[in-house]
Amino acid sequence: MSAPRITSTCHFLRADPDRPVTDGGLAYLRLSAIGRTLTPHASNQKGDTMPSKYFAAAALFVLCTACGGGGGTGAPMDMASDPAVTDPSMAPMFEVDPFWPKPLPNHWLLGSTIGVAVDSRDHVWIIHRGNLANNERPADLDPPIADACCFAAPPVLEFDVEGNLVGSWGGPGDGYDWPNSNHGIVVDHMDNVWIGGNGGGDSHVLKFSRSGDFLLQVGEAGYAVPNSNAENHFSRVAKLQFDAEANEMYLADGYGNKRVAVIDASTGDLKRFWGAYGNVPSDDNLGAYDPSAPPAQQFRGPVHCADPSADNLVYVCDRGANRIQVFQKDGTYVDEMFIEKNSGGSGAVWDVAFSPDPGQTFIYVADGLNEKVHVIRREGLEYIYNFGDGGRGPGQFYGTHSIATDSQGNIYTTETYEGKRLQKHLYRGMGPAPSGSTGVARPN
Repeated sequence: MSAPRITSTCHFLRADPDRPVTDGGLAYLRLSAIGRTLTPHASNQKGDTMPSKYFAAAALFVLCTACGGGGGTGAPMDMASDPAVTDPSMAPMFEVDPFWPKPLPNHWLLGSTIGVAVDSRDHVWIIHRGNLANNERPADLDPPIADACCFAAPPVLEFDVEGNLVGSWGGPGDGYDWPNSNHGIVVDHMDNVWIGGNGGGDSHVLKFSRSGDFLLQVGEAGYAVPNSNAENHFSRVAKLQFDAEANEMYLADGYGNKRVAVIDASTGDLKRFWGAYGNVPSDDNLGAYDPSAPPAQQFRGPVHCADPSADNLVYVCDRGANRIQVFQKDGTYVDEMFIEKNSGGSGAVWDVAFSPDPGQTFIYVADGLNEKVHVIRREGLEYIYNFGDGGRGPGQFYGTHSIATDSQGNIYTTETYEGKRLQKHLYRGMGPAPSGSTGVARPN
């Protein structure tokens, strides 16, 4: 029988330390490189060929040690310094890390997970709703019907680079109005945590320290009726993002209002706002979405993201219209792009994140209807490809809601509805740009 071929993507493979390498005597293992594939050959000291199930384990052990050391994680790839990022024939490649994050303590579970952010330490933050069905939390019922499992985790969770939970807090408290339906999270340039909300009467945003101490409430809570020209409140803010140089926060405002709003990050003072194409925003009903009709001159909504880039542009998700609109920071319209334009219902453009290279060459778009991540070259808004598919397995999506990147170029996504999870897609370097859909980004 020929020796099995083992590819060099060793990061998710482990040799079994309890399985003997040989049936008897000392094993000798040789790995022969053939292109990018390694072919192991093994024999024991008697000259007999090893059973494949034994030398495969040894081969994986040696291979993983060579690639990344005994821990099996490998040295992280750094997109920020990868010269191939600027090659127009190349695109970033990803594969899911099914072992990240690590299991939560205390029998905690996530509800619909509707926000993700990465801070200056590359710690990953999420916010979720804790909306568990009774059969997910039998120990939390009154009376309980199980001894231990399970409970909703606190709304705000912080993970370190290795995926360990290192912080948890959130919920109602003194001096502020916790949202009826929390939605969106960001950690700003001063390490403060901002939270929006898209429930009825969520017409404000909140600012906390990274340890959960309340700092500021911006906007008057309790306004259930949208007013896209209001100066004293918002309406169901979907997401916040920051501009460190200007000390400003950009609000995707939102599920009720149909505008981008900009506030001072220290005082919360409203500085400016605008609607689609830079128009004065309007709350008029636009009727049902028709992909063949001329583009609406107002945001159809929800306005689901408003993210400033390093070169002073702002990328806005008009989710129900399947489009990204690009503006200067003063609200001057620049360009727009449609993605999966025929999508109905909840739309295709849910959130965006930028690649971490100095030019922020790529935009990644979370699409919770078609269950994909779209990869866009920012210059010229050039569509390249997408990855992912619907499902519950690693690398699949169910309600791909929010997206963020870390300094190495890894992508983090969260899932709403019954998806209820956080996933990490590892940056695996630049490769020849594919087209269309590459499917689930599974490890090779």
